[in-house]
Amino acid sequence: MRFEPSSHVPRPPGDGGRTERPSDTKGDGFAGGCISLILLLIEIPIGLLLGLTAALSGLRPPGEPAKALPMDWTPILLFGGFTVTVLVIGVLFVRSAHPFAGAVQLLVAAMALVATIAAWHDQYERAHPSPPPPKSGMPHAPPHPVTDL
Repeated sequence: MRFEPSSHVPRPPGDGGRTERPSDTKGDGFAGGCISLILLLIEIPIGLLLGLTAALSGLRPPGEPAKALPMDWTPILLFGGFTVTVLVIGVLFVRSAHPFAGAVQLLVAAMALVATIAAWHDQYERAHPSPPPPKSGMPHAPPHPVTDL
């Protein structure tokens, strides 16, 4: 009788058939650095384009009276989408054994988050201007005194 090896690989009980990555499959620093450099070279022009778009969206023609405009959500949503995209890429790199590239992406995501908050604050200030200072007299006095009869 001939012995034929089976294709079934024995596994320890309770493993559930899952195999883990060996600990030596971490990405090397050179690959992480190259990935970070390539992504930064892609993200910098995109970030500059978003900044230019946000700056141009707030311009109004000279001589137009300053009034309370509604909030323009376009720059906020553009910066927010960029932030979320970079954040997801960073988390994927951290989880896929490229910790250096992931750390660089998470730092870029933090800077993009600051830019998103700054864009929101700028739009909020534009939509809700502070009241003008009082012209004269006491700041809370009514313009015409009321007398009781």
